[in-house]
Amino acid sequence: MHIASGKLLKDFSTFGIGGPAKAFAEAKTIEEMQALILFAKKEKMAYLVIGKGSNALFDDCGFEGLVILNKILFCSFEQTIVSVGAGYSFALLGVQSARQGLSGLEFASGIPAAVGGAIYMNAGANGGQTSDALTEVVYITHEGEKQILQAKDLCFSYRSSPFQGKGGAIVAATFTLKPSPEARKKQIEIVQYRTKTQPYGEMSCGCVFRNPQTHSAGHLIEQAGLKDFQIGGARVSSLHANFIVNTGEAKASDVLELASHIQTVVAEKTGVTLEMELCVIPHILPS
Repeated sequence: MHIASGKLLKDFSTFGIGGPAKAFAEAKTIEEMQALILFAKKEKMAYLVIGKGSNALFDDCGFEGLVILNKILFCSFEQTIVSVGAGYSFALLGVQSARQGLSGLEFASGIPAAVGGAIYMNAGANGGQTSDALTEVVYITHEGEKQILQAKDLCFSYRSSPFQGKGGAIVAATFTLKPSPEARKKQIEIVQYRTKTQPYGEMSCGCVFRNPQTHSAGHLIEQAGLKDFQIGGARVSSLHANFIVNTGEAKASDVLELASHIQTVVAEKTGVTLEMELCVIPHILPS
């Protein structure tokens, strides 16, 4: 179990933002994840489990605790059942399953998350969400206990899962898919649409705000005239207004100030209060 210090979190974030971690380690197996969580518990150290860093805004000061990078990367297909490590690329899983003529995760091919992060956020796009095909989750509790949970017994909703705010770590999952000769075509169409309508060539964290029940957050932000609005190094995308992009030297404080400005202007002009989807990771976790 190798633990490093001073790793810059911007190197583990699609936003390219974040200061140093006090301690940093990789978990390549379920047993290593258990050991690291138990280590943090023994040392009374806050810990944070990350995957692709695609929906997280790390603090400019970094993280005062142990950051665990989930590198549990196994993936196996058995007919319509796929078992996969939580560190595995969700986008790659979407492509691979569609290539095998399996439907249920086509939407995943456009989401730059790890499987664990997709489950944690119940990530979704193009009418699909992670929980739709999920059948089982392997989870390490905050106490270091391994649990095998059935998805049907868990409460998922829009961008929400029972794992949020619990600590511990999702380490593996099983998905049940359906044979479909149209899966690959659908998957390609989804990727083509998303690359045309979202700023894939720029540093971002995906959608910053949740869609209100009756509106598109991006449309509301665009209506408010905020496309291309910039604070410091953070700018509202000209392609999709629910994306904030790092123009190169953005700080977390720039992103937070811009997000707050968006919420204020949209509320003033439309009466709708936008709720953050982006996970903001503080320097010091509240006790």
